[in-house]
Amino acid sequence: MLFPALGKESKMNKQIFGLDFGTTNSALSVNMNGNVSMVDIDPFNATGQTLKSVIYYDPEKRDFCVGQQAVDAYLENDAYGRYIQSIKAFLPDLSFQDTVIGGRTYKLDKLIAIVLRKAKEAGEKHIGEALNDVVLGRPVVFSEDAKLDKLAEERLLSAAKIAGFTNVYFQYEPIAAALAFESTLASNEEKILIVGDFGGGTSDFTVIKVKGGRSREKTDRKDDILGLSGVYIGGDTFDSQLMWDKVAHYFGKNVRVKAVFDDYDLPVSSMILSNLRRWHLIPQLRHPKIRKSIKETKHLADKPELIANLEDLIDNNYGYMLFQSIEKAKRELSSHPDTTISLSEIALMIREPVERTEFEAGIALDVEKIDRCVDDVVKQAGLKYGDIDLVFLTGGSSNIPLIKKSFVEKMGPDKIDQTHAFTSVGYGLGLAGNLFAS
Repeated sequence: MLFPALGKESKMNKQIFGLDFGTTNSALSVNMNGNVSMVDIDPFNATGQTLKSVIYYDPEKRDFCVGQQAVDAYLENDAYGRYIQSIKAFLPDLSFQDTVIGGRTYKLDKLIAIVLRKAKEAGEKHIGEALNDVVLGRPVVFSEDAKLDKLAEERLLSAAKIAGFTNVYFQYEPIAAALAFESTLASNEEKILIVGDFGGGTSDFTVIKVKGGRSREKTDRKDDILGLSGVYIGGDTFDSQLMWDKVAHYFGKNVRVKAVFDDYDLPVSSMILSNLRRWHLIPQLRHPKIRKSIKETKHLADKPELIANLEDLIDNNYGYMLFQSIEKAKRELSSHPDTTISLSEIALMIREPVERTEFEAGIALDVEKIDRCVDDVVKQAGLKYGDIDLVFLTGGSSNIPLIKKSFVEKMGPDKIDQTHAFTSVGYGLGLAGNLFAS
């Protein structure tokens, strides 16, 4: 359902951006008098139509860069500087209040605004004029805690305002994807869809009625939404599981630490291991108190060389390279029965074979939760799977065979559509601007 963001409403222009700020990638569309087109948002990216949602602070230039340019600069500088990925995942996280970069303190909304401003500038360059109106996507659930969900939306709104958007409207991402699909239908052609939007941090599902020829209509679509739900599971969840199952043992997962003044041992701190398995939390291990604790752990560990690997990972900021190799292996497992997680850039050389069956066993419980969420949203709609005409899947994790298998078993292979999996949400957000453009 479409709804305005917090704050006063104002008369809109006939132009409006649709901005899909994703955990991993972002996309931008522009609605010009009802005509929607995608914007080539990142000239440094080979595809152009997606912007990696990453930020790099170059301490030599004392400046930030975003997207593929941030990745390239980070690697060219041998991982020197501050690299921030999956920043959207922090929106519902109360523990992230601010961080110091280059001697200055940045709150979360200011950091996110760097990404949103980059998108805005690319869009304005595309149309040749300033434009401050935007329909901004949001997942169905930032958090299963209602207060944290509200906090996340408020932070995202603040970031959009800091980035220079004055009129901000929110739209659920899977509904935007449904609008994108609807625009491909013949006039008056009707369908009932399940839309599955698999993001980096969440997976959202919508059952919605669509009808061809409505893409220019300025109408509230809430009566067409038959069911809406989501789970806090996404691409980062699957990367984390692969890290834990196949790589974490190189960095102390199974190390035992001798208790001081007692004749027993303990595992490595659960806080350290929890941060290790999630890319965007590894930089927090650089805090002086935590680094001191890790150093003390090394002296008491039964395998100190593995804790030394952890120190190398943290001190040289190699978390990005490690998780890039994990994500690459995950993608390869979508089309191959096995692959290898490879990393040779750090002192420790990792070559860890992994089979698709191992990966699927590790993520099975999360996929079951996704499966139950889909069942619930169909039940919420008062329908059976036989009543559904099509399943429209978006996002990178929709390519995971175990996830696709679940939908195929429910619906059959002929009802699965993954067209424009990475840009449909952004395009649909542009279409959603028709509700507001006057």
